[in-house]
Amino acid sequence: MAEASAGVRETDSITPADRQVLRGLAGRVAELAAREVEQDKRRLWTAHNDLAAATRPLVFCDPENGWNEIIPRAQLACSGPLAREWELHLRKELFWGKQMRDDRVIEPYFNVGCVFTDSGWGLTEVYHGGSDGGAKTWDAPISDLDNLDGLRPRTLLISADATARRRELAEGTLGDLLPVRRRGGFYWSLGLTGVFIKLRGLENLMLDMYDNPAGVHRLMAFLRDATLAMIERLERDGLYTLNNEGDYVGSGGFGWTDELPAAGFDGKVRTRDLWCLLESQETVGVSPEMFEEFIFPYQAPIAERFGRVCYGCCEPIHSRWHVVRRMANLRRVSVSPWCDRATMAEQLGGDFVYSLKPHPGLLAAEKFDGDAVRHDAREALETTRGCRVEFVMKDNHTLRNDPRRATEWVRIVREEIDRMG
Repeated sequence: MAEASAGVRETDSITPADRQVLRGLAGRVAELAAREVEQDKRRLWTAHNDLAAATRPLVFCDPENGWNEIIPRAQLACSGPLAREWELHLRKELFWGKQMRDDRVIEPYFNVGCVFTDSGWGLTEVYHGGSDGGAKTWDAPISDLDNLDGLRPRTLLISADATARRRELAEGTLGDLLPVRRRGGFYWSLGLTGVFIKLRGLENLMLDMYDNPAGVHRLMAFLRDATLAMIERLERDGLYTLNNEGDYVGSGGFGWTDELPAAGFDGKVRTRDLWCLLESQETVGVSPEMFEEFIFPYQAPIAERFGRVCYGCCEPIHSRWHVVRRMANLRRVSVSPWCDRATMAEQLGGDFVYSLKPHPGLLAAEKFDGDAVRHDAREALETTRGCRVEFVMKDNHTLRNDPRRATEWVRIVREEIDRMG
C-alpha cells in the first residue's frame, strides 16, 4: 500500500463480509508487526542505509509477477475491488512475515495513498499486444522530433474527496488493528528516458542522438523542466509524504534512515526530505560518452532536489559509473545481473549501498537449482567483501507455480551470509 492510487472509483466500498475477512487478516499482521525481530530489522536497515555501524548483508525478495502464483486471485475471499486490493496487500504481508522470512519489516500500519488522475504528456502512445502480462509494442506519437505540437507538461489531479473517503474506509475497517496513515508516492522513477521512448520510440532515440542531437536535447530539456515543475507543485501543495521507513525506494530496498527528513523539517514534506529514483534502462546500448552528453545533464538537476538518491535498475552501471557517481545525494546503486560485480564492488566500497540484483532466472528455470543459487550467493559475497550489500530478488515473471522457490532462495542466501560470518 505504499503507492498512491491513480484513478477514482466511485464504487469503492467495503461490505460486511469483506470487512470481516480484512479484519481477520489485519489482526494477524498486527501480531507479526509487534515481534521484536521487526525492531531488529528496522535497526539493521537504518544502519545499512546511513552507512553507520557495519551490518551483515540484508536480504529482500519481491516475487513481483510471481505473486500471481503465490496468492492466485481466485483464492481471494473478498468481493469488492478495493477490498480485494487490500486483501492481497495483507496476505502478502503475512507471507513475507511467516514464510518468506527475509529482512523486509512488517510495519504496524496500514498506508493509504492519494487518489489522483494523471494527465499524461498530451500525446499518447498506442499499444499492441500485452494481454495476460505478455509482451507488447507501441506506436510512438512523436514522428518528427522537430515537431512537438501537442506535447504538454504532465500534471496530477488529486481528488481530495476520494482520498478522504478511502482513508475513512480504511480507518473504519482496520484502524483499531493497524493505524491508518496517508503515505505513498506519485511516481516510481524520475529518470526521463522511459518517457522519452514512449513518446518517440526506442530505436528513434538511438538514431536521434546521431541524426538530430539538438532535437534530443530539446525534448530532454522539456521533460526535465516539466518534471521539476511537477515535484515543486507536489511540495508546494503539501502532497508529499515521507518515505524514510519501510517504504520501497529505488528499484529495490527500503527507505529506513535517520538522515531524513532533512534539517529544518516542520511537518510539511519537502523534496529534500525524500528518497528518489533515477535510472536510464532504455540507454543500455548507449556509450558512456553519449549518456554523459544526452542523459546525465537532465537527470542531475532533479537529483539535486532530493535528500537521497537511488540510481539504476536493470542497466549495467559499471561502464558509466564515472559519470553516475557525480550525481548529487547518491546513496543506493543498483548492481543488476548485467553489471560487472567486481568492478562495482571496487568502485562502491563502503561509500554507497551496493544493491545487488541476482538474476531472476534462478527462480524461473524449468527446474529449481538450489546449488546454483548457493554458488551465486557465495560468489557475490566473496566479491563484495567490504561493501554495504543488500540482496534484492525481483523482476520475476514466474516461479513456475512453485512458491517455495522464493522462500528457498531467501533461506539459501541467508545460510551463505551466516557461513561468511
